[in-house]
Amino acid sequence: MKNIAFVFSHVPHGTSLSREGLDSVLSISVINQNISIFFVGDGIFQLMRNQNPQCILSRNYVSSFGVLPFFDINKLYYCKDSLIERGYFNKYDFFLNVSIISRIHIREKLEQHDLIINF
Repeated sequence: MKNIAFVFSHVPHGTSLSREGLDSVLSISVINQNISIFFVGDGIFQLMRNQNPQCILSRNYVSSFGVLPFFDINKLYYCKDSLIERGYFNKYDFFLNVSIISRIHIREKLEQHDLIINF
């Protein structure tokens, strides 16, 4: 079974890209359990608490990331450098338990995967 990495690098609202990424993660998890998810750049906003996308007439799909543990997807990584660049470093700002690692370690972990899909 191949190791698949999903990289979320865009903000959660304004386009359907991230929602489609989550749908892809959940769909592929049915046939492959070797999935890791990385949140880098503006992708760190995917799991933030207290989002209010209704203000921009967008649906709040972000809470759907909460089902990931039920699909045995537990390898979630946040880019420490992206958090610092955007002024966040409290892991309690996010509603899922994630590992916070440096950009260098993210690159090393990505090299261990057979397929990388960016959303």
